[in-house]
Amino acid sequence: MTLMHPEFKRNEAVGLDLGWINQIRVNRAATDRRAASLANRRTVKKEYQAAWLVKAIQMIDLTTLGGDDTPGRVERLCMKAMRPLRADLMDALGLTQLSTGAVCVYHEMIQPAVKVIQGRLPIAAVSTGFPAGLTSMETKLREIELSVAAGASEIDIVITRQHVLNGNWQVLYDEMLAYRKACGEAHVKAILATGDLLTMENVAKASWVCMMAGADFIKTSTGKEGVNATIPVALTMVRTIREYHEQTGFQVGFKPAGGVSSAKSALQYLTLMKEELGNEWLQPHLFRIGASSLLTDIERQLEHYVTGSYSANHRHAQP
Repeated sequence: MTLMHPEFKRNEAVGLDLGWINQIRVNRAATDRRAASLANRRTVKKEYQAAWLVKAIQMIDLTTLGGDDTPGRVERLCMKAMRPLRADLMDALGLTQLSTGAVCVYHEMIQPAVKVIQGRLPIAAVSTGFPAGLTSMETKLREIELSVAAGASEIDIVITRQHVLNGNWQVLYDEMLAYRKACGEAHVKAILATGDLLTMENVAKASWVCMMAGADFIKTSTGKEGVNATIPVALTMVRTIREYHEQTGFQVGFKPAGGVSSAKSALQYLTLMKEELGNEWLQPHLFRIGASSLLTDIERQLEHYVTGSYSANHRHAQP
């Protein structure tokens, strides 16, 4: 299941334009200044903040990607995804229905997720040798096919970073094209692992190549790199999305992941999306936040809005 706007047209492979890729430049100083302006401004308050935080919940890919994952943990994650706020908070906020954007798990945990969700939310699976992406291409493609067959409607693939570092854009394009084909009707998020790509130009070029090859989303990180989602990287990526839309007419989604653990940081990413891409991108089919602990902090902030006081973390169900 993928929650899509009925008029949404999925991104298609448009062909690799090496002339365009090779001329890409990023003004790092200007990027950092713009990112700082987002981080330092006063945030929205009171009922406006509460509304934005509810919106943020709808964008979360509620995630568990630990080596100690168990079916029981994944089942609890899925139940939390379908009921992310306590009933008393839902009533106080005037909400009758609310869920996260999706759940995100390893391949082996798709079946426990399917058992609980039963088609009510999208299930995303990380794939292609996540997080390093250094298994054989045959293994990567088969992993995608098995995850789709098991019930995943979204596949989060990892690109081969060496293709970016070596400037092998045609090879990266062909790889992404093969992943998109293996996904079939399942939507594909291309994880760039931006913390490994060294320069903002590499981030921008990798974003463009993946979009040209048909990626439905571009995603910052696996969450396993030394540096994961940052506002400067996000700004660079969303601007490539805007330019790609202007040139092709296709809308590509964006997903920051790794280190987005506070309500304040979620609000910064929502503000970035609104100001750079517009309200149209503030929908689950075009924006997701990969997170595991973020939902707990958002729930605490909403409880403070409702009751005037904060509660301890242990009073909120952990996914």
